[in-house]
Amino acid sequence: MFLTLFDRPRTVLALICAACIAMLGFGMYLQHVVGLEPCPMCIVQRYALVLVALVAGLGALSARRGVWLTGHWLVLLLSLGGAYVAARQTWLQWYPPEVVSCGRDFYGIIESFPLNRAIPMIFRGGGDCSKIDWTFLGGSIANWSLLCFLGIAAAALVVLWRQRRGR
Repeated sequence: MFLTLFDRPRTVLALICAACIAMLGFGMYLQHVVGLEPCPMCIVQRYALVLVALVAGLGALSARRGVWLTGHWLVLLLSLGGAYVAARQTWLQWYPPEVVSCGRDFYGIIESFPLNRAIPMIFRGGGDCSKIDWTFLGGSIANWSLLCFLGIAAAALVVLWRQRRGR
């Protein structure tokens, strides 16, 4: 019964979009209500969430098969990129370096991306990437972000596999 959901690709894209918006909302809550300062890697993960939400939302709105199939491929790639950053941050949290650095070369450039000035509430941060400020069930924000990105990628992959198999 649960797997029949994956036979409705537009519904899956809509659910992915909603999940990304919820994750961004929770990030805003942690930042503005709880007072946690996002690090540069967190900001990169927010960019990935915004891109996944946009692609999934636009794909869900289209009735054309090619558009939502392309949407699933893009969601898969973007979520794997977000998962990579979350995995790297998880690694830094498990094995913190002696000198604190988030890789300011790449992540510092992303943090100062023009959207940082356009929408500062979402894309401004400066915390330490190896510091664990918040946990839930033993997992840090980076750990949960990694699981969410991998779940999104898995959902997109299942839809693509079922569509290919159904041809």
